[in-house]
Amino acid sequence: MTTTAITNIASLVTNDPSLGDNSPLGLILDAAVVIEGDRVVWTGESSKAPATDNAVDANGRAVIPGFVDSHSHLLFAGDRTQEFNARMSGRPYTAGGIRTTVAATRAATDDELSANVARYLGEALRQGTTTFETKSGYGLTVEDEARALRIAARHTDEVTYLGAHVVSPDYADDPAGYVDLVTGPMLDACAPYARWVDVFCEKGAFDGDQARAILTAGMARGLHPRVHANQLSYGPGVQLAVELDAASADHCTHLTDADVDALAQGNTVATLLPGAEFSTRADWPDARRILDAGATVALSTDCNPGSSFTSSMPFCIALAVRDMGMTPDEALWSATAGGAAALRRTDIGRIAPGARADLVLLDAPSHVHLAYRPGVPLVQAVWQRGVRTL
Repeated sequence: MTTTAITNIASLVTNDPSLGDNSPLGLILDAAVVIEGDRVVWTGESSKAPATDNAVDANGRAVIPGFVDSHSHLLFAGDRTQEFNARMSGRPYTAGGIRTTVAATRAATDDELSANVARYLGEALRQGTTTFETKSGYGLTVEDEARALRIAARHTDEVTYLGAHVVSPDYADDPAGYVDLVTGPMLDACAPYARWVDVFCEKGAFDGDQARAILTAGMARGLHPRVHANQLSYGPGVQLAVELDAASADHCTHLTDADVDALAQGNTVATLLPGAEFSTRADWPDARRILDAGATVALSTDCNPGSSFTSSMPFCIALAVRDMGMTPDEALWSATAGGAAALRRTDIGRIAPGARADLVLLDAPSHVHLAYRPGVPLVQAVWQRGVRTL
């Protein structure tokens, strides 16, 4: 395997305190990193870099880990421009808008859905995202949910079964029957293609008892739980996630003190999705409160056609710093190592020997510019699994 050194890095974020300045970001100044195959094999001061087959001069720019987007909904067709326009004119967001996308997704072909995923993945990659999770949830029939997951599995290993996004319109008068479908025939068809099981635990979607039944059924089939929790109102989602040792509780917009304590004492990551609050004019999650309690926080895009139609992790970092009480260091860590923790992965979200070689070269001397220069395309180059893709 050939080796490549990226040298003359002004600021290298390793997310390994032992490699750098003992901060959570593990910063190394005037640094270099060496890639062999699809792995990082060396990091350190640029002057001490070993000889390699190839070299790339960073010219005093920053290098950070590839972003880990641990929450997205890319298996869909159509868009909801009219809904967004109406909402920006004063109508509040509710969970029912999902049904609009369900109709369009059911009508789309496999090729159309796959092309849509590839389009948004390319868009995200150009903005530095090298790992992403995505979900079903816009089919809500056995056949449509299974095909969504089959298509997703062509594009990523991080596939989530979300038959419990909302109650299918076909079961509008029989929500208990839909839960039986989600935990029975639909789960049987979907489990072979998924790693995760998720549920939208929220008023207008599934209550705590329904969510528990759905998650435990998925766990019995070998799927790991994650939860859409406490987005639109206070509810049982966060504490259910911690109780079941879910990898993440996603949204966490409305939290009681007991919810925050549970997150701090458990292993469940609080995944914050600022694009959703931006696009719905909802209250911002209080990241400062969660971080100060000692919980682990991830940032993700929640890319979906209804409530957060963005694939930009840099945009979400800027929002988290500006409106959610995070520092630029915390926001970057949460968008990389935090996302990896939300996927229970140790091979991504960091730049250290043995980690997967997912790196982003910024056209800036520091990662702070991601929040300092919001909206500016700062991603100059991307390596994914050791291959330069941009």
